[in-house]
Amino acid sequence: MRTFLTTSAVALLLAAASPALAQKSITGGTGGSAAAGGTSASTVGTGGTSTSPTGSTGSSIAAGGSAAAVDGKAQTGVSMNKGTGPVLNSNARAQAHEGGTFSRSHTRTKVKAGEEVGSTTKTMSHVPGSKPTMSTTSTTAR
Repeated sequence: MRTFLTTSAVALLLAAASPALAQKSITGGTGGSAAAGGTSASTVGTGGTSTSPTGSTGSSIAAGGSAAAVDGKAQTGVSMNKGTGPVLNSNARAQAHEGGTFSRSHTRTKVKAGEEVGSTTKTMSHVPGSKPTMSTTSTTAR
């Protein structure tokens, strides 16, 4: 036990004395859901990028969605691709409707390797005869 504590203290001291050897990690994401009548829709997007002490970068991205309707139709879709340069993109959509009542959610996430993670989620729901309910959530981490 004593050796473990001493080794940890030395490792902590070396890490504090060597700021050039620090690892940089960035994570972020958004998600949201909407519901009206017998419909609901939710999406989420998240990503991360990390730069090692030697300058190597690694990135990841994930997205998903779900939709449900008691007596109507529901659909979801997720796409991901590698953008220009060291960029990852994801796009998640979900929507459900029963007659004129509907709910939808849409999340876009973008990861720039070693630089930033950004994500935006937009949701909307509507029941005929009432005003639509909308919201937008955005985040950017650098």
